Amino acid sequence: MRRGRIPYSTAELEWLETNFRMVISDYHQAFVQKFDRHDVSLVHLNHLRKRKGWKVGRDGSRYKGRLRTYSRAEMDWLEENRLLPISEYQKRFVETFGRDVSAKKLHALRKRQGWKTGRTGQFQKGQEPQNKGKTCAPGTGGHHPNAQRTHFKKGGLPHNTVGAGHERIDSKDGYVVLIVDKVNPWTGAKTRPVHKHRWLWEKAHGPIPDDHVLKCLDGDKTNCDPSNWELIPREVLPHLNGRYGLAFDYAEPEIKPAIMAMAKLKNAAKQARKRSSAR
Repeated sequence: MRRGRIPYSTAELEWLETNFRMVISDYHQAFVQKFDRHDVSLVHLNHLRKRKGWKVGRDGSRYKGRLRTYSRAEMDWLEENRLLPISEYQKRFVETFGRDVSAKKLHALRKRQGWKTGRTGQFQKGQEPQNKGKTCAPGTGGHHPNAQRTHFKKGGLPHNTVGAGHERIDSKDGYVVLIVDKVNPWTGAKTRPVHKHRWLWEKAHGPIPDDHVLKCLDGDKTNCDPSNWELIPREVLPHLNGRYGLAFDYAEPEIKPAIMAMAKLKNAAKQARKRSSAR
């Protein structure tokens, strides 16, 4: 025998319509506790919402998703006051409705509903910082001891600072990099890094022309003695180790001078042909 519909009083129906957006489990639990209706099951309330046409999902509602414990009046208030800062937003909501809801939950609700606050977290043109006009004690950089403890002190140096004379091997090219006591023209630092072989060669023979380079003779780039480096025109390099070069770096030491002389000769012939064709 089919059972008839569950009867509800006017007060019960008013409450059910006001709070129908709640998740069904919360909806049923709150209704039973409020009206002591243990004869009403979760399924009964779900069917009632369907018969009444009370939409709880996305369709038919301007609110996104299901609203766990917020009534229509609360949602209207939350949407109307969505532009408030989150701390004030939560405080005023609690005062208005007497609900113990955290700021984190209200912030998440605003995100789910897509309510924009107009605040991006970026400084806008013409916006004044909050600490404008505020000053700190001279030399402290901040009033709190914890802030002062981590500040740079006058005359302090970074932990990775190295002085003049420090050497290291360039991991990319294998050259020795030397720190010299000379002002860095790019950063203004008191010291600067240079290639050691070039630095020592220029001290012995003078500046290197722009169209010339230093070529390592014995293949050991860490041997920075000026006698181990020869100044050659840049155009000679392809003849030494280019695609069609003479494999200078891989040759035996006793034949390297002959390869160097041959490369210079090939380059001189090439330059002579260029000058001849240009006439």
